Amino acid sequence: MEKALRQQKNNIVKIVLFGPESTGKTTLSRQLAKHYKTVWAPEFAREYLQEKWDTESKICEPFDILPIAVGQIKSENEQATLANRLLICDTDLLETKVYSEVYFDGSVHPLLAKFSLENEYELYLLTYIDTPWKPDDLRDKPNEREEIFDIFESALKKQKRPYMILKGGKKARFQTAIKAIDTLLEDKKDVDGTSDSLSNPKK
Repeated sequence: MEKALRQQKNNIVKIVLFGPESTGKTTLSRQLAKHYKTVWAPEFAREYLQEKWDTESKICEPFDILPIAVGQIKSENEQATLANRLLICDTDLLETKVYSEVYFDGSVHPLLAKFSLENEYELYLLTYIDTPWKPDDLRDKPNEREEIFDIFESALKKQKRPYMILKGGKKARFQTAIKAIDTLLEDKKDVDGTSDSLSNPKK
């Protein structure tokens, strides 16, 4: 099981879209992957839980958390082999850990706790709650958005993860994210001495 939760080591720059539900993470993940001509790792929990809802009319239960975590890392590791030096991750295990704590009275599986801290990413893009709430089968906390956002930010601070907050409309968030990612790619180029076609992917 530990192997199934471990991030494969590679030279890919990994960016995580991180934050509460209905804050534009998936939309921005797609935009960034397209801009940088690379791939992105979707949020496995959404697919898993939507299927559970469609087939059983049930929401997430404690025993679902570990399979969700395994599916997320499997997706990330698979997409990393296809990535063009940069991988956009629409969530990570730290986000899964936060949701486990929020929904299950602070309970977190020990393996999820372990690997949510051991797996590494260059930058977290924390999406703020200034986006319209869009209800669906899985979203259920429209009146607790600020509280949930604070929990997400606290998790990043506690684990000393590098992050920046994205606010504003889609265009503003996109441009802010690009600026931060370009800086990371330039820094990496300086360190490893490789050419970098991603900072200016349209050239």
